[in-house]
Amino acid sequence: MIRGGYRGKILRVDLTTGKITTEGLPEERIVRKYVGNFGLGLWYLMRELPEGVGPTDPENPLIFLNGPLVGTRVPCPNNCTITALNAETGYTAGRSHSHGWFGPYLAMAGYDGILITGASDRWVYLWIDDGKVELRDANKLLGKDTHETEDLIKEDLGVPTKVGAAGGASVAAIGPAGENLCAGAAVMNDKNHGFCHSGVGTVMGSKRLKAIAVRGTSEVPVFDPEKLRPIAMDWTRLAVEAGLGVLVKQAGAPRAYGEGLLDGLVGLSAKNWKANTLPGFGHGMTQQKITPKPCYRCPIGCCYDAEVLTCPYKGYVATLSGGGENTEGASSIVGAGASDPGEVWYLTDLEDRLGFETSSVGCAMAVAFEAFEKGLLTTKDTDGLELKWGDGKVIETLVKKIARKEGKFATLLADGPKAAAERVGLPDAAVHIKGAGMNLHDWRRAWGVLLGQAVGGGSGWPPPGADCWTPEADAGYPERTDPLSPFGKGQEVARTGIIKLWNDCYGCCWFGTWGLPGIMKFSAGAIAAVVGWEDFTLEEALAVGHRVLTLERVFNMQHGLTAEDDLHVSPRITDPAPADAGPAAGKSIQPYLEGWVRDYYVELGWDRRTGKPMRATMKKLGLEEFMGLV
Repeated sequence: MIRGGYRGKILRVDLTTGKITTEGLPEERIVRKYVGNFGLGLWYLMRELPEGVGPTDPENPLIFLNGPLVGTRVPCPNNCTITALNAETGYTAGRSHSHGWFGPYLAMAGYDGILITGASDRWVYLWIDDGKVELRDANKLLGKDTHETEDLIKEDLGVPTKVGAAGGASVAAIGPAGENLCAGAAVMNDKNHGFCHSGVGTVMGSKRLKAIAVRGTSEVPVFDPEKLRPIAMDWTRLAVEAGLGVLVKQAGAPRAYGEGLLDGLVGLSAKNWKANTLPGFGHGMTQQKITPKPCYRCPIGCCYDAEVLTCPYKGYVATLSGGGENTEGASSIVGAGASDPGEVWYLTDLEDRLGFETSSVGCAMAVAFEAFEKGLLTTKDTDGLELKWGDGKVIETLVKKIARKEGKFATLLADGPKAAAERVGLPDAAVHIKGAGMNLHDWRRAWGVLLGQAVGGGSGWPPPGADCWTPEADAGYPERTDPLSPFGKGQEVARTGIIKLWNDCYGCCWFGTWGLPGIMKFSAGAIAAVVGWEDFTLEEALAVGHRVLTLERVFNMQHGLTAEDDLHVSPRITDPAPADAGPAAGKSIQPYLEGWVRDYYVELGWDRRTGKPMRATMKKLGLEEFMGLV
C-alpha cells in the first residue's frame, strides 16, 4: 500500500481546449513496477503518444514527473524529469532531468506530475499555486530570455524573486530558442538549472507554453520517518565523502579546468573534437568570485554563480550548473575561452538565457567553423561572419541569430549538428548521438563512457560505464576500470546502465548517487521507509532499472531504432583521438565497437544480432503487454 512519498495526483492540462483536470496515479502495481520520474513517465508516454505523431505535433505529450523521494529528507531529493518524444532524434524516447526547486515545489503543491497535451492558440504560462491551477497570458513574455521570463512571472505573481525564499515559487521557462523551435532547446528553471536534453524546450515551444510556475506549501508525507532517518544520515555522509560528490566538492567546473584536475580522465571538447586541449582554457577561474547555489536539500552544492573580476567581462555574473559539459558546449567546442575565463562563463550563461542546451548548438556551430577553416564556407555563405576559432564576438552574434532564426545561415544551423554538418559539406564531422547533441567532454579517453553514449537514445545521460569519474561498486566494479582496455566494456555499460536507469526513477539527483558504494541499499531502503513498501528490496530496485532500460529499448525500436543506429555512430566519435589526447592519442574504438554493442545486448537479455529484447527477458521483467510492439 502507498502510504507516503507520492501525492496521488497527476495534473492533466489540455492546451488545445484549455481544460485542466486532476487524476489519480495508475494502480499501485504499475507504480511499483516503474516507481516515478523517467520510469513512470515512459509508461505514460507508451500510452499517450499516438501512432505517427512527430515531436512538435500537438499530440506529443510533455510529461513532468517526480519520484517518491522528491521533497523528503534524503540527500538531493530534487530530481524532476520530462519525458516526451525526443525532438532532437525525432524517434527515440526523450528523457530530461532538472533539479533546483521545481520538483520539490510541485510535490509540495500536492502533485506527482503534470501531463501536458495539445497546443494553445496563444502564448500562455501555467501557474500552480497549491491546489489552484490556471493558464495565464504570456504574450508579453515573448522574446524574453529565461532569466527575464522568470523575473517577470514572479513580478506578475507577486512572489519573492529569490530562489528558495519563503513563499516563493519556481519557474521553468523556455527562451527564444524554444519559441523558434530550434534543435536542442531547453527548459530552464531557477536560474542555475534546466531540463537540457531531448529538445524538450522545442516540444514546449511547439505547444506555445512559455513557462510553468509552481508554489507548494504542504509537506511530503513519509511512512516511517524513524526508519528513514539513519538511511538518510548515512547516505548524506557518503554522498559528500565518496562517489561523484567528493569530486564535485573538491573540483567543480572552476577548479577542474583551472587546475587541470580533468587531465587523464577526459579530454576537453576543443575545436569540434579536433583537439583535446586549448592552452589557457580555464586558467584564472579560481581567481573569480564563486558563490555555491545548492539545490533543495543538497549537501553537495555543484551549482554556482560566477562573478567575473577581470576585464573585459568584469562585473558580469553567470548563473551556472554543476559539471563542465555545459561550458565546453558553449566555448571550447568552437575554440573560445583560451585566454579569459569570463568569456567561458559569459557564453555559457548567454546560451542558458537563450534557452539552449549548449551541446546541440555548440556542435552545430563547430562544424561550420571547421568548414570555414577548410574553405568550404566563405563570408558570402555566413551572412558576413568570419568564422575563426575562438572569436567570442562572432560566436555571441551567431548564437543569438540561431536562437531567433535570423538570416539564412543561422537558420541553416538551427536544426542541430547532424543537419548542419550535412548542409555545410562535412557530413562526417558532426559530434552527435543519433542526431542529438551529446554529453560533452571528449570521451575518447574513457571507452566505457563513450560506448554508453553510443548505445544511448540521444537523451539524458545514458549508461555511464565505470572507467571515468568513479567506480560503480554496486554494479560489480569497486575500482575504476581501465578506460582504454577493450575487454568487458559491453558488460560494464549494461550493468551500470541498470543502476543508472534505477537512479532515474526515484527522485534524487545523480550527483548524490553516481558511484556511491551502497547506493542500491540506501535507495531501496529509502523507498521502503518513505512509501511504505516494507518488502521493497535491492533486487527489486535492480529489476526496475532493467525493466525501464528494456522498455526504453522497446519504445525506440517501435519508432524506428535498429542495431545499425548503435553501430554506425558519428564518424567523428570513432575517429582516432587527437595527438594531444595523452595515452588515448591515435586510438579509436572502431575495431571494438560492434563486439561491445553485441555484448551489451546479451548482458541485458536482448538479441545479440538485432538488439531486440528477448521474449524471456520481457516476461521476466513483467513486460508481457509490450511483447507485440517489436
